[in-house]
Amino acid sequence: MSKTIIIIVVIGVLIVAGALILIRGKENKPIAPSGEENPDVIVDYPEKNQVISSPLSIEGKAKGTWFFEASFPIKLLDKDGNQIVSTIAQAQSDWMATDFVDFKAKLSFNSLATMSGTLVFEKDNPSGLPENAKEFRMPIIIGFSDNIKLKVYFNNDKMDPEFSCNKVFPVEREIPRTEAVARASIEELLKGLTEEEKSEGFFTSINSGVEIQKLTIVNGVAKIDFNEQLEFQVGGSCRVAAISAEIRETLKQFPTVKEVIISINGRTEDILQP
Repeated sequence: MSKTIIIIVVIGVLIVAGALILIRGKENKPIAPSGEENPDVIVDYPEKNQVISSPLSIEGKAKGTWFFEASFPIKLLDKDGNQIVSTIAQAQSDWMATDFVDFKAKLSFNSLATMSGTLVFEKDNPSGLPENAKEFRMPIIIGFSDNIKLKVYFNNDKMDPEFSCNKVFPVEREIPRTEAVARASIEELLKGLTEEEKSEGFFTSINSGVEIQKLTIVNGVAKIDFNEQLEFQVGGSCRVAAISAEIRETLKQFPTVKEVIISINGRTEDILQP
């Protein structure tokens, strides 16, 4: 009887010891962090859990199978999983390669508070079939941004090859937050175009050196006064219409502006004559 008890005790000790070894092994085993690299996607910038701000440049590598027509979508989600903005990553070399292909993307967004977020890298799936869907998620911290976005309207000879004079198209600008956002939008208009915007076919009909002298918005009517440079050597009804359209549409993006009255040194009747 004593031998049986001893055997039972020994077996019990071995079972307990084995359980302890297993528990300790689990405790010491590294836990894979959320958002670790996907075998098909390597993100060089930003890093996981990095604080990001707008505009954000994203760089990395992805397998050629991740692309379709040299691109794939990237989304920025807030802490609740809601989409803030999306963009398209572009391959920097032959996307048909079976190995990794460098990609770049840029995100612009507004953030009124610092919060956790997620960058979602989606495999392009033109078929829409669930079995072809794949994504890689990376946690980041969305930093507070004190900037705002607005639109500035220009002519574009690629979007409007026949140049219909008063047809203008928006480009997006990001500026420091200001209460005088309507004035800031016209100031951006007067700065002209970036080289990238020019390459996309945008151009302006407004002279350089034009300055805002006064801008008021009352009861939905924006009255804006410029210096004489606005009409300096301006000829032709088409250019006059283009100048007016650039100014009017840039101001009318704001819901408080329903009508725009343009003046030069206080004059409204005889300005911008063809």
